[in-house]
Amino acid sequence: MAVGEVRPGYELWRPNREKAESITTKFVLVLLLAATAVIAAIVTITGFSLMTGGGGMGIVCLVFALLYALFAFLVARWSRGILPVAAALSMILAIFCAAGADSWFARDKAGFEEALIPVTLIGLLVLVLIVLQLITIAISLYAFNQNWHVEEERPIGSGEDYGAGASPEGGAPLPA
Repeated sequence: MAVGEVRPGYELWRPNREKAESITTKFVLVLLLAATAVIAAIVTITGFSLMTGGGGMGIVCLVFALLYALFAFLVARWSRGILPVAAALSMILAIFCAAGADSWFARDKAGFEEALIPVTLIGLLVLVLIVLQLITIAISLYAFNQNWHVEEERPIGSGEDYGAGASPEGGAPLPA
């Protein structure tokens, strides 16, 4: 039998995806990734003209916002392979944010160009991004260890009976 092929009368089942712990972790991670995408987009759009003349870093920030939206979509579809990539890029984004956060607060003086929103608010959003990235790293690595990819075969239609209280090998139900 070929890899990935299911025997007749059986279906693939991913038991670790049905656990409440895995579902909660996935929800929290999708929320963190989506929040990162939104906040990065807000920082990029509102401060684009101030980010090295409107070019360089503004494009990088926009790419990060789009990547995090893609990551949120992929994690929502149970893609375990994107988790270490999200953790690695979260570390890079946290470093970028840590290096640039103080410059937003330094612009709150006379003579500097203004952004679409106050630069202190942009600085605060960058600080929030740092915290979000550290949490995203931890949750991504935790989710990676939940083995979302594990697949098992089970007879078709035995989904409700499988697990606690299931009958052993088609025999009589277990006593209560």
